[in-house]
Amino acid sequence: MGLGTRVERALASVTSELPGGGEARPGQTEMAVAVADAIDSSSHLLAEAGTGTGKSLAYLVPSILSGKRTVVATATKALQDQLANKDLPFLVEHLDVPFEFSVLKGRSNYVCRQRLTELEQDGQQLGLEVVEETVNADELDDIMTWVSFTHTGDRAELPFEPSGRTWGAVSVGPTECPGAARCPSGSTCFAENARAAALEADVIVVNTHLYALDLVTDNAVLGEHEVAIIDEAHQIEDIVANAAGFDLTSGRLRNLALTIKSIIADDGLTGELIDAGEDLGLELEPHAGNRLHDADFDGDLARTLNRARDKSMRAIDALRKIPNESSPDVIGRKERAMQAATHVVADIDIALEMVDGTVAWVEGGRNPSLKVASIEVADLLQEKLFAQRTAILTSATIPGNLTSRIGMADQPHTQINVGSPFDFETAGILYCAAHMPDPRSDDYRDAVHEEIEALTMAAGGRTMALFTSWRAMEAAVEHLIDRLPYEVLAQGQAPKPVLMERFLEDEESVLFATMSFWQGVDIPGRALNCVIIDKIPFPRPDDPLLGARRDQVGSAAFREIDLPRAAMLLAQGAGRLIRSTEDRGVVAILDKRLATSKSYRWDLIRALPPLKRTRHRDEAVEFLKELRDSV
Repeated sequence: MGLGTRVERALASVTSELPGGGEARPGQTEMAVAVADAIDSSSHLLAEAGTGTGKSLAYLVPSILSGKRTVVATATKALQDQLANKDLPFLVEHLDVPFEFSVLKGRSNYVCRQRLTELEQDGQQLGLEVVEETVNADELDDIMTWVSFTHTGDRAELPFEPSGRTWGAVSVGPTECPGAARCPSGSTCFAENARAAALEADVIVVNTHLYALDLVTDNAVLGEHEVAIIDEAHQIEDIVANAAGFDLTSGRLRNLALTIKSIIADDGLTGELIDAGEDLGLELEPHAGNRLHDADFDGDLARTLNRARDKSMRAIDALRKIPNESSPDVIGRKERAMQAATHVVADIDIALEMVDGTVAWVEGGRNPSLKVASIEVADLLQEKLFAQRTAILTSATIPGNLTSRIGMADQPHTQINVGSPFDFETAGILYCAAHMPDPRSDDYRDAVHEEIEALTMAAGGRTMALFTSWRAMEAAVEHLIDRLPYEVLAQGQAPKPVLMERFLEDEESVLFATMSFWQGVDIPGRALNCVIIDKIPFPRPDDPLLGARRDQVGSAAFREIDLPRAAMLLAQGAGRLIRSTEDRGVVAILDKRLATSKSYRWDLIRALPPLKRTRHRDEAVEFLKELRDSV
C-alpha cells in the first residue's frame, strides 16, 4: 500500500476522533496526499491552504507515517503551542503509529544554570554589582526558587513575566554560550537537555527563526532530518535573511566588559570596552531608521567600529592568559567572554567590508542597533534546504512569486491551492470605501475616523480596526475613544495576550491595533463581526532591506517586491474575520485604490477571501446591523 493511500485512511480515522466526530474536509485530504507524494518522490511542495483547512493534520499525518525525521517550523507562538499542546498529543493517542515529538526553542528561552551559579557566588555577573540598576531583585529571587523545581527551565513556564534586564542576566544567547563541553554547568544545562531530547524525537517543533539559524549553521542546532515543514511560509524569506545577519549594539560591548570584569582585574580594559560601546551608540544615533551605504562606513563610523574591534581583540588576548587550571567558575566565564568577543570581532569585520549581497541599516533611537542582513536568500535555501531534504511549505496566503524569491522554482516541486472549506460568499461582505479621499490627502484621516465610527456603531462594537502605522492608530483612538459607547482597547495598553482576552470576554469591545495583529490572531465567534483596514499595506519606501531588494530588481521592483507583499499582508489582515463555519461579518478596506487602481487592484482582490463585494457603506452597515440584532 502506497504512502498516499495509507495517509488517506489514517487521516479519515484520526479526524473521526475529533470532537463532534470531525467533518469532511476535501482540501485537507488533497493536501495530505500531496505531502505524501512529495515525501515519496523526494521533491517539494508549496501548499496554499485557507483558514479552516486543518493543514496541521494534513502535514503531520503523512510525515509521521513516512517514518522520516521531521522538523516543523512555525512563525507564531500560537501555532507552535497548538502543535505541541493539541495536535501532536492528539495524534500520539489516535494515530496507529508510535512516535515521539519534542519542542525546541532558542537558547535564550532557557534559564542558564551557570549564570545563576555566578549570581549566587558574587552578584557581579553582567553588572549585578549594582542589582537595582540591572535586575529586579524580587524577580531574581522568584527565578531562583523556580529553578529548584522546573524540569525544563523554559521561560514560558514561569508563573510571571520577568523584565528584559532580569531575564538577560539569567540567560545566554548563541553568541555567548561556549557549549556544554566547555561550561561548568553543561551537564545540567536546560538548553542542552532540550536539544538532546529534540535530537531523539521523530518530530521536532521549532519557530522559524530557530530553523533559519539551523540552516545558516549547517544543521548545528537540529541535526540531520529528512523532512522540513515550514508553516506560515510567507515569512520565510525575511526570517532567513535576518538569521544570516546580525545586530551590533553598544549593549553587546557593555555586557562583554562586565563579564570580563568579574574575572580580570583590569579596570582600564573594561572601561575601554564600555566607552567603545557608548561611542558606537552615539555614532549610530544620527543614522537611525536609515540604510547605510559604503560611504557611510568611512570616517567617524569606521573609526568607531575599528576602535570597538581593537578593544574586543585586546579582551581576547587578556582572556587567553587566564590559566586553564583556574576554577570551573572562572573557566566558564572565560569561555563565555571569548565566545562573545569573537562574535563581536567577526560581526564588525563583516560590517566594515560590506560584503556583496548584504545590506546594513540602523534601527532604534535611544539604543540604536546596527543590523546587517542578506539581501536575497535563494542560493542559501537551495543549498541548505532544498538540496538536502523534502521541504513542505504552506500558508493561508502565499505571494505569487514566492518560489522564485526563495530558490524553489528551479527545484522539483508541486504547487497547489486547496482553498478553504468556508462559504465566504454567504459569510460576509468585502466593503471597499471607494468614496474615500486619496490616502495621501489632508482629508483622509477625518474620513477614516467617520467610517470607523459608522461601522463600529452598526456592528455594536465587535470590531477590530487594523492600521498600517502607530500614528494612524493613535489618532483614531484619540478621536473615537469618547465617541464610541464601547470599551476601546488599543495596542500598547497591555500585553497582546491580555488585550486579546479582554476583547474576547467583552463582545461589545473594540480593538485598535497595528501590523503585529494582522497575523496570528484568532477570534472566532460573536466577539468579531467587523474588521476594518485603514490602508493597503504597501511597504515603506525607505525600508532598508526591501530597498536593497528593489535595487536588485530595478524597474520591476513594484510588481516583484511591493505588490506581492502588500497583497499577502492585506489577505492576512482580512483573514482575521472568518475563522469558523459560523463566523459572519464585514471586512472594510478604507482605501479607494482597491476599487480604482487599474494597474494592480485585481492583484489585491484575487488575494482576498472571496466575500461578496460592495462599494456602498449602506450595504455593509445594514449587514452589520442584522448580525448585531440577531442575538
